[in-house]
Amino acid sequence: MQLNKIVEFHKALGDLTRIKIIALLQQGPLHGQAIAEKLGLKPPTITHHIAKLREVGLIRERRDKNTIYFSLNTKILEMNANAILSIGTGGGSNMEMAVTEEERLKIIQNFFTKEGKLKNYPAQRKKKLVVLAHMVKGLEFGRVYPEKEINKYLKQFHEDYATLRRELIMCQYMYRENNQYELNPIELWWLK
Repeated sequence: MQLNKIVEFHKALGDLTRIKIIALLQQGPLHGQAIAEKLGLKPPTITHHIAKLREVGLIRERRDKNTIYFSLNTKILEMNANAILSIGTGGGSNMEMAVTEEERLKIIQNFFTKEGKLKNYPAQRKKKLVVLAHMVKGLEFGRVYPEKEINKYLKQFHEDYATLRRELIMCQYMYRENNQYELNPIELWWLK
C-alpha cells in the first residue's frame, strides 16, 4: 500500500457524518433509510457518505430483496489504523503469530533450492504466504519499483515471474499502480 492509500483511508474518516455512520454500524448492519433516520439526514446524503466509505473498503453490502444492508468491515478498519503505526518500522505481522520460526524455516527449505530458486509454488495458503514473505526480503520499504525491475528481481526465484508478481499483489505484499510497485506495510500482508 502506497502512503497515498493510507492517506485516502484517513481522508474518508475525516468527516463527522462518516464517523457517526461507522459508530452506528458497529452496533450491527443497517439499511440506508435507517441510517438516515438515526442521523436526521436525507437518504441521498447517506448514499454519498456510504460511497466514500465503500471506496476505502470500510463498508460491506448485503442485499435482502429490495433492501441493501450495510455493515462495517472491522478488519479493514483495524488493518488501516495499524498500518499508519508501522510506516517505516517494518513492524510485526499476523503471520508471525501463526507460523513458528521452525515451521517457516522448514517451508523455505522445502520450497527453495540451496541456490534460492523456487522449486514449485505451494498450493496451501500458509505455505504460500511464507514463500512470498521470503521472496520480498530483498526489497526495500518505501521504494517504488518499475515493473521491469520487479520482473528481474522475481526471475531470480522462478521463470514465471508474472505469476509471482500477481500473487504478491493479491496477497497484499505489494501495491501496484501504473506499472509501479511498492511494498505494503507488513500489517497489510496476509489479510486478504
